[in-house]
Order: sequence, then structure tokens, then C-alpha cells
Amino acid sequence: MLRASESRRSSDDESVSDPEGASASRVTGAQLLAVYERALPQVYGYLRARTSSAAVAEDLTSETFLAAVAAIQRDAAPQLTVAWLITVARNKLVDQWRREERDERRRFQLLESADADDAAEDEADARFERARVHAVLEAIGAHHRAALTLRYLDGLSVPDVADHLGRTVHATEALLVRARRAFRARYDEKARHDD
Repeated sequence: MLRASESRRSSDDESVSDPEGASASRVTGAQLLAVYERALPQVYGYLRARTSSAAVAEDLTSETFLAAVAAIQRDAAPQLTVAWLITVARNKLVDQWRREERDERRRFQLLESADADDAAEDEADARFERARVHAVLEAIGAHHRAALTLRYLDGLSVPDVADHLGRTVHATEALLVRARRAFRARYDEKARHDD
């Protein structure tokens, strides 16, 4: 970043506010340089106190002076003063805050979409898992399928399952043990085959 000359000190009124130099279209390169040297520390200090880093403050200071030069070239600068440059710097700072806010919203939206993708992936995994369970249930014997379906899918108690199957509770418990073993073996086999 360019540094203001320590040797050239002058008041804000000098060569800027006189009737001859008040018009932006009449600002000479020397007048612009004089205002730049006076205003640089003030503009940078204003921005540095309000930004997160020196690099951002330096960038905004550069943008401020580039905007001032562009305004002078368009005859749009009301009067080239330090106060006007601070106003330009404030506008550049507000623009920076808006950019940061937009970037933050975009990052948040990306995170939300990544979470949605994960949820969709989890849902797809769950559907695949349900399909595998149904395929395994179809592959085991009918008596095992009936016992497992009544107990684990329908949520019936063992005595209720026994009643539906016309078995004793003890026989139903033994059937459920065998059915779980058969299901687990067929499920593991199918999982190896699917992977």
C-alpha cells in the first residue's frame, strides 16, 4: 500500500476548496496527489478500525481512491475533501459487508444442500435396506417368515404370535430362535452378494 509522505502536510482547505479548484472537473493531478497524501492515513484508519484484517482495509482503501479518481473523471465528485473520501470509504465498507453476508448465505445454503443430500442418501439406503429385508423374508421358509413378520413387523407379543400360529408359547419361542438364525444367515449371504 502506498504511504502518505510525511514531509508534505497541508490543510484540507488548501488548493481544494478555493473557488478556482472547487469544481471536480478542474482538479489537477497535483491537487489530487495532495489530497491523497493527506487523506490516505485517515481513510485507511477509518477502514482498518471496521474490518477484520489489514488486507481487507488496504483493498477497500485502494477501491476508495480508485472510485474517487473515477468520480473526478466523470465530473461526479462534489468536492475533493477528506470528508468526501471518508464517505466513499464508508460506502465501500458497506459493499464489503454485503458481499460477506452474501458469501455467508451461500456457504449456509451449500451446507443445507449437503445435509439434504446426506438425508436423501440415508433415505435411499433405508429403502434399499427395506428391500433387502423383504427379499430375505421371501427367501426363508413360510413358517419362519410368518413368525418373524408377526413378532417384529406387526409388533405382536410372543403369546400373541403363538395364538396366531396355533402353537404353544414354548414352541413359538423356539421357532423364533430358528427363524432369526435362518434370517440372519440368508441376510448375510444376500449382503455379500449385493456388495
